[in-house]
Amino acid sequence: MTKQDHIYSPYTIFAKEDWAKLRADTKLPLNQNDIENLRGLNEPMSITEVEKVYLPLSRLLNLYVAATQGLFAATKSFLGNDSHKVPFIIGIGGSVAVGKSTTARILQALLARWSNHPKVALVNTDGFLMPNYELQKLNLMEKKGFPESYNLPNLLKFMTDIKAGKENVRAPIYSHLIYDVVHDEYINVDRPDILIVEGLNVLQPAPLPKEGELIPYVSDFFDFSIYVDAEEDNICRWYVDRFLELKNTAFIDKQSYFHKYSSYTDIESRKIAEDLWKNINYKNLRNNILPTRQRADLILKKSSDHSVEKVLLRKI
Repeated sequence: MTKQDHIYSPYTIFAKEDWAKLRADTKLPLNQNDIENLRGLNEPMSITEVEKVYLPLSRLLNLYVAATQGLFAATKSFLGNDSHKVPFIIGIGGSVAVGKSTTARILQALLARWSNHPKVALVNTDGFLMPNYELQKLNLMEKKGFPESYNLPNLLKFMTDIKAGKENVRAPIYSHLIYDVVHDEYINVDRPDILIVEGLNVLQPAPLPKEGELIPYVSDFFDFSIYVDAEEDNICRWYVDRFLELKNTAFIDKQSYFHKYSSYTDIESRKIAEDLWKNINYKNLRNNILPTRQRADLILKKSSDHSVEKVLLRKI
């Protein structure tokens, strides 16, 4: 990016070392064991990376939450009502295998340590995918994870109930083992201070309405949004490497949807993973996910070793 590009960019761009300084005197409440338990499969994450990238981000988000809580109190005073405060909602989007889940879990752990918002919930939108039998009926199994494969009314109702401050809002559970939504199992989200919503297409805008009628979408409910970014070749490599790792671990379980692949050779498995990437995940990334990147309030740009090399923060 040229100097002139920087002038016109809606983002302030930080190299990692410059971003790291913004942690100020914030202390790291996690140790390496905590981080090992939070990181995803086949995704390295060091305590230094957490200190330099995620700790400053947690400080920024803490400031945003505090400001929003103050605004809510002012509005409540103006209206003269006794309404409950509503959660500050953070959306995290990006490609499959880019590290969204690890980012979400680390932020959840860090944000829960701040005294003014100790209750931090995390929901993955995979639970709002249509069950496999519905996807099969609609011929959408090969578009699983695409926008059209979600039960959007259920997801929007969940987000609406959360923003309304309702108690015990249920979110369905997805199992990567059986590759399906778990029937009649849910998690309760009970008026948290912060809710992190993580998923592939969470930053998508609503389609343009005719005659100006209201068409809400998931991203409309976010107070802050993050896009986890990396070069496509790197994401493909991470996806294939993770598939090979799962072949020798989770796929061995006979209940696994992908159990048949556990007996394949590494060469055969690599070819399958590359085909899945090319025919499904790459198409979803190019057509649906990547176009939402510029809608994010903050972009974490990763290098080939999974570490964040740049942070882009939207100008206010």
